[in-house]
Amino acid sequence: MNTWKRYDLLKKSVSHYASCSRLDSIHIVWSEPNPPSDSLKEYLQNVLKKKSRDGHEVELRFDINKEDSLNNRFKEIKDLKTDAVFSIDDDIIFPCHTVDFAFNVWESAPDTMVGFVPRVHWPEKSNDKANYYTYSGWWSVWWSGTYSMVLSKAAFFHKKYLSLYTKSMPASIREFTTKNRNCEDIAMSFLVANATNAPAIWVKGKIYEIGSTGISSIGGHTEKRTHCVNRFVAEFGKMPLVYSSMKAVDSRNLWFW
Repeated sequence: MNTWKRYDLLKKSVSHYASCSRLDSIHIVWSEPNPPSDSLKEYLQNVLKKKSRDGHEVELRFDINKEDSLNNRFKEIKDLKTDAVFSIDDDIIFPCHTVDFAFNVWESAPDTMVGFVPRVHWPEKSNDKANYYTYSGWWSVWWSGTYSMVLSKAAFFHKKYLSLYTKSMPASIREFTTKNRNCEDIAMSFLVANATNAPAIWVKGKIYEIGSTGISSIGGHTEKRTHCVNRFVAEFGKMPLVYSSMKAVDSRNLWFW
């Protein structure tokens, strides 16, 4: 769980996900200059004790980082007990049954990314911009029915990609995301797609945003993300992202299927 000086949101998110029955541990990516307070740690530990089921208590850990970098959310967790990692921001919540369904989808394709927030890239058609791509957001996905990545703000992936991101991702890409404070999620999508030659899987789910509007509302956001896509294509030497029009839907919640 990625967080930054939003302790009320962190408490709400931990309290919610702690109630999910298939959860093993919560790792909070902490990149603030000061360590988490004892009162915060005690509060969250008490929450987990109250939410424990059948004697199983969810482990809570603060992964402390000295450097403030978006790459921190993908640092390797050496003693992680599960193969599946659910990467989530502290300001969005999904019902536990929705997370469980996404996990089931991931189990059917554990090498790919399975997530709730799809995005897409499009090749530029003008003659003077050969091999140039444009990053597009939700409305382009909705209009075209096509996506090429799912964002790591809410996605499952195999724990091996944490190691690959830290050790095998071109260092120039990690340096770029640190300097520009953007696009670590696109970088992870590139990494997984490059390893699998397969598309990500989009899962339908209702998103409950409990925080204020994020980075995507800042002016020039799409242009910056477009620059990231083309920068990463140059670093990888190709465009690894694969298009898909498939959406996983839990039919138990539909009137007709």
